[in-house]
This record gives sequence, C-alpha cells and structure tokens, in this order.
Amino acid sequence: MPVGPDRTERKAPPGIRGFIWLGIFAALLFVPAGTLHWPGAWVFLGLMAVASVWGLTWLGRHDPELLAERLRPPFQREQPRSDKLLMAAFMPLWFGWYLLMAIDKRFSWSSVPPALNVLGFVLLCLGLWLSWQVLKENSFAAPVVKLQKERGHKVVSTGPYAYVRHPMYASVILFAAGVPLLLGSWWGLLVSPLLVLVLAFRAVMEERMLKAGLEGYADYAERVRYRFVPLLW
Repeated sequence: MPVGPDRTERKAPPGIRGFIWLGIFAALLFVPAGTLHWPGAWVFLGLMAVASVWGLTWLGRHDPELLAERLRPPFQREQPRSDKLLMAAFMPLWFGWYLLMAIDKRFSWSSVPPALNVLGFVLLCLGLWLSWQVLKENSFAAPVVKLQKERGHKVVSTGPYAYVRHPMYASVILFAAGVPLLLGSWWGLLVSPLLVLVLAFRAVMEERMLKAGLEGYADYAERVRYRFVPLLW
C-alpha cells in the first residue's frame, strides 16, 4: 500500500501548511501578548519560517516518503491507543506553553537578560540543526509511534543515533530551553521540564513497542545505552 498524505493533506501543499502553522503560532504569541513589539517573537517566527521552508524543500527532493509521513496528522489508524492518549495530553500542553509565555510578556512577569536571549537563539538553532540531522539520517522518523512495515522499517544506528536512541526528542530539549530564553520568559522555562517529561514517558513506551516488533532494536538498545543525553539518561 503506497504511503502518502491523507485526503485532507492533499488539499494544502506543504508550503501553505507551513505558513498556516506559522500564522497559528503568531496568533498564539502576539494576540495574548497584546503587542507586536516583541523582538524575540519575530526572531523565533523568522527562524521557524526559514527552517520550515528549507526543511520541506530538502525533504521533497531527497526523501518524499518521509515528507509524506511528517505531514500526516498526529492521530493515525496505525498508531497505538496509548500514543493517541499521550498526544491528546501533550498537544494542549504544547500550545498552552506558548500562550503562557505570551501572557508573561503582556504582564511583564519576567526579566531575562539580553545575553540569555542570545543563548536561547543559539539553543534553538542547535535544536533545529539536530532535528534536521535526524530527518537526514532516519527515513522512518514519523511524528507518531508506529511500525512502518509497508516501508521496510529497520533500525537506524548511524548519525546522531550512534550516540542516543531518541535524538529527535533530544532536539526538543534544546528547543524547550531555547524558546523561552529567546522569548524572555522564566515561566516558559519553568514549564519546559514538563514537556521533556512527557516525551521521556513516550520514549519508554515507544521502545517497548520497537523491542517487541522491530528486528534488531533490542540489540541496538544494548549497544546505545542512553535515550536522550549521553552519560545522563
């Protein structure tokens, strides 16, 4: 059975979908903040726009099957029920995170030094770079937990996967630290560990499925000991 976008996805080309998401994030930030005078938010949106356009273009040329997978919805028929429930909890937390940082901006609850804004930008860039390395190396990096037998799913142990078992989640750690620093929100940074905790729970659940259903994954997990951060976890 060929892999491709769902019917709803064919109605909106990848580029248009990317701009729609940017519009959603702009609304989540600027409307609750009550101002457009937020340099960190503009830098964030600009960086995400460049990364999205470049990433979609690169995937379209080099790995269209992975692009099709990345554009599929966060709830799929092949996805285990446990992952659907986890994503149903994670998505409101993810969007609420941006909303919290915007409210923080409106009421000036936080005062983040400019040097840490710059650090946030650097961490965000590193997170985006690492996520690109993951997509470059792993053609099976779907946004949901599932086995992709129809695509010849196999263990990937090269690139960032030689160091940690879940480098995409590791990139989210950098993202979750970088965004609130760039946007100048201590409250956003306070919530970031909760985002990582949800992903840690998902990683454990995902590994159980992969060890049971993907040939060679158990041996790979023995060789690469750490999930997110080398020498830590």
